[in-house]
Amino acid sequence: MMPSDSNQPSPPEQGKTTTSCALPHISVAACTFKRPELLEKLLHELARQKTGGKFTFSIIISDNDSKQSARPVVEKFAAASPVKTIYCAEPRSNIALARNKALEHAKGDYVAFIDDDEFPLPDWLAEMLKACENYQAAGTLGPVRPHFDLTPPKWIIQGRFCERPEPATGKIMDWEESRTGNLLFRRSLLAGLLQPFDPQFGNGGEDKDFFMRMTQQGHVFRWCNEGVVYEAVPPSRLTRSYMLKRALLRGKNILKHPTNRARMLATSFVATPVYCLVLLPALIAGHHHFMKYCIKLCDHVGRLLAFVGINPVDER
Repeated sequence: MMPSDSNQPSPPEQGKTTTSCALPHISVAACTFKRPELLEKLLHELARQKTGGKFTFSIIISDNDSKQSARPVVEKFAAASPVKTIYCAEPRSNIALARNKALEHAKGDYVAFIDDDEFPLPDWLAEMLKACENYQAAGTLGPVRPHFDLTPPKWIIQGRFCERPEPATGKIMDWEESRTGNLLFRRSLLAGLLQPFDPQFGNGGEDKDFFMRMTQQGHVFRWCNEGVVYEAVPPSRLTRSYMLKRALLRGKNILKHPTNRARMLATSFVATPVYCLVLLPALIAGHHHFMKYCIKLCDHVGRLLAFVGINPVDER
């Protein structure tokens, strides 16, 4: 029977994977919103994780859809899978609250976050855990590589707009370059936190805020380049308008952080006219160069608009 949504998870079902006293246990959490096909793929790839007898894991799905559209997918998977799987729902449209809801059900020594449009390689958890323990880190972050169902436009490939930096394994991560799309951390970090993710970052930026607070407390996060997950990139994300809106939203959300606001605003006041001047030469150099600087410009414009109280983008 499927565990129901409550502040306390139901007892483990007979035959399901449970936390072991001898082995570290990882609670794998994913927040989802109206992506049943992608969620189904994620669940099946999680079930293929190779533990090597060195750890156990369970799955938590936090549904941020008030209509609980993910429940049938999770219930079907849970009924057939040997991995203990918990479904919970956060009806308020807020990614920070959805993450907090998942964490209410987390058990064991570690928590891993993965997005509902991602899927991991079979050794994902093993590699992330190994790096975290080897470096005695508070947590580890890994690469998120794009997965295209259709060939993207040429300018997307040339500009590498869907690729993210991949430093060497062991690198200490700054909070500004950290995110929850591929993350494993020690659950002890959550001790005493009523809301680990701040609800004011309801449409994005909640992860950077989390890392900022954790690093200010002295926690160190490391990079693990072997812990690979892939992100499904639909054609709707391969458009100019999507990338520019995302940059505006990113600029808006970064200004919510209390740290370095004055420095960020000063930078944006200087950078905005500079990038405007660069656009024409960039267009001559090639469309991917033009889009690169358009995105940088929107990052800074998003900050400035947010500073004067103008909201350019409401949703992700």
